[in-house]
Amino acid sequence: MTNEQLQGALAEYFAPWVQDLGLKVESFTQGTATLRLPQNARLSRVGGMLCGQAMMAAADTAMVLALISHFGEFKPCTTVQLNTSFLKPLSNQDALVEARVLRAGKSLAFGEIDIRGADDGKSVCRASTTYALL
Repeated sequence: MTNEQLQGALAEYFAPWVQDLGLKVESFTQGTATLRLPQNARLSRVGGMLCGQAMMAAADTAMVLALISHFGEFKPCTTVQLNTSFLKPLSNQDALVEARVLRAGKSLAFGEIDIRGADDGKSVCRASTTYALL
């Protein structure tokens, strides 16, 4: 598995509007994936704050890529639960979206995501997820 293969999964498995987020694979290990969500005026609210909807979509996407890195291939899955807590606004900087698989069984997978500022490293959003493996 390479960064390029995971990056290619974005085009292969995700809807065009998700691709429009401009996510870039920064790094991965088995069961993790870190993506960069570029600062973008179309994803921002007043004052350059990144909107929560973009963070949630990026978190969900990063976890699917973490599952790919965990299994070594794409396995069809669907989000069962995405619980998100917004800790503070993220303004005028890219976001780093770090997803980690906590446990993956035969039918369910569990993970957590931390979103932080790419410049200041401060955590702005935490999420936990459950996926059904199809």
